[in-house]
Amino acid sequence: MSETAGISTGIAKRYATAVFDLAKEGKGIKSLESDVAALDAAMGESADLRTLFTSPLYSREEQSAAITAVATKMELSETTRNTLSLLAAKRRLFVMPHLIAVLQDMLAEERGEVTAEVTTAKKLTKAQADKLASTLKAQVGKSVTIKETVDESIIGGLIVKVGSRMIDTSIASKLNALQNTMKEVG
Repeated sequence: MSETAGISTGIAKRYATAVFDLAKEGKGIKSLESDVAALDAAMGESADLRTLFTSPLYSREEQSAAITAVATKMELSETTRNTLSLLAAKRRLFVMPHLIAVLQDMLAEERGEVTAEVTTAKKLTKAQADKLASTLKAQVGKSVTIKETVDESIIGGLIVKVGSRMIDTSIASKLNALQNTMKEVG
């Protein structure tokens, strides 16, 4: 992890903990969950929003005004709007991708779920995803949400990350292992 990413993650964890605790105290977990989903979707769809969060060219005032307008338009909860305003005032909007990821993890933990990051060579069918989720649920003892990424370079198989555990059954890794073994022999 790069130093900048580590700093961003540290800042994001502190803010996420505070927001999560406020939402929990105010019985606003459901609204926080919908706000996080809406912000995640908006960041994925809007390059302008990502630029607003990361560009140092915008002043505090411009960021504050823009983020207030965005939060109002998106009808975000008061807690989320206040958090975004605070991030803008402190010039910390750049941590938004990390903040959203940390909040998603905290919300999943609150629901008793765990997220499995699954990399496949081609998109899983609904039946395959359900079977994988039930197999992982049996292994980890919690409900599993699958976050799938398609990467054709793994050729076939799966790479599954659940928490700190990783299972790599991809053909690409098997070919690399075979290549390394052959180098050792010859």
